[in-house]
Amino acid sequence: MENSEIKQTVFLKAAAAKEASRSLALMTAAQKDNMLSAIADALNQNAKEILFHNEIDVQAAKETKLSSVLIDRLTLNEKRVEDMIQGVKNVIKLADPVGSVVEELRSPVEGLDVKKVRAPLGVIAMIYEARPNVSVDAAVLCLKAGSAVILKGGSEAMNSNKILTKIISQAGQNAGMPQGAIQFIDTADRTAVNELLLLDKYVDLLIPRGGEELVNFIRKNSSIPVLSHGKGLCHTYIDKNADLDMAVKIAVNAKVQRPAVCNAMETLLVHKDIAGKVLPRLYELYLNYGVEIRGCHITKNILPNVKEASEEDWNAEYHDLILSIKVVNSLGEAAAHINKYGSHHSDAIVTDDRERADKFLALADSAAVFVNASTRLHDGSVFGLGCEIGISTQKLHARGAMGLKELTTTKYIVKGGGTIRE
Repeated sequence: MENSEIKQTVFLKAAAAKEASRSLALMTAAQKDNMLSAIADALNQNAKEILFHNEIDVQAAKETKLSSVLIDRLTLNEKRVEDMIQGVKNVIKLADPVGSVVEELRSPVEGLDVKKVRAPLGVIAMIYEARPNVSVDAAVLCLKAGSAVILKGGSEAMNSNKILTKIISQAGQNAGMPQGAIQFIDTADRTAVNELLLLDKYVDLLIPRGGEELVNFIRKNSSIPVLSHGKGLCHTYIDKNADLDMAVKIAVNAKVQRPAVCNAMETLLVHKDIAGKVLPRLYELYLNYGVEIRGCHITKNILPNVKEASEEDWNAEYHDLILSIKVVNSLGEAAAHINKYGSHHSDAIVTDDRERADKFLALADSAAVFVNASTRLHDGSVFGLGCEIGISTQKLHARGAMGLKELTTTKYIVKGGGTIRE
């Protein structure tokens, strides 16, 4: 496809999405839920076809020696398809945010009724890598929030994304969804992304999900407001007053349960007073899971066989079975390390001291801060959002797991009775 043809295609898809968004804004909650129900049924009925096309992508990824991290993100199986379908069903159960009153204001002007209500954003574009489930999660959340969606997945998941968007688009339209409400850009050519970034008259919000390089490129080049899914350099801090059995369970889960995802722990911080007790226990368990440990000099004194950590390790998002460990002198030092090296994504403390937990919650400048729980729990479905469109590490508009409310904006509804300004 020539560059001019790609530009024209992207423009037409964005224009069609904008047109569809106007019809979506008029739909009732029942109408939108009916669309989502049809999408869930269609995914269930076509599960085998979805897995067939996904296997084509997975095999191609293996042949081109894509990293094991990306292959894990790319791979669908029966359980992940079931989770995808359940995510749609969970979104159906949620209240429609559109039109809900955020605030009622008392105007000093007599006879003036002022309310702030939630409203659809309009058109939301998703640019993402590897994970085909994002196609479904993004589409159903945007539709329920009253917005059209443009999906631009990575080349490694092209077959998976094509079949998924085909299935959900047909199902949605059969159930009354406006034509053009779900758009899929089916080219791997970089021109498509470059062109999409310029269409601020048609696209209201752009959400990138992928590697740091992709996110930074979009932030620098987009004319559209960007709400980015930041990288996940997450920490767990084991405090001196921690229950050691709990600490071990959490620290193992946060690293090994699914190391390739953004809410997996990359650095473990341990208070010096209990390091000699907890680190040997963790070392044996991590060894069984094949985790490579890189530790500070105190960690190496306790665990002589681990590699020495460098400055680069404190900045590393491994996405793998690799863990850096640092022994700290205080809770304050732990929080300072997190705020210096972390990505403000998900960080945790394990402690039995409520006062120290509250101090950590105040000090850790992260989108989600956990007490006695694994960072792996930072997830829209776990938080009761149905599913999520991403995890924002920014501070404006939305932060943390983003669900329906985060995919709306607000507007003032002002009613009078012939009221004028004197």
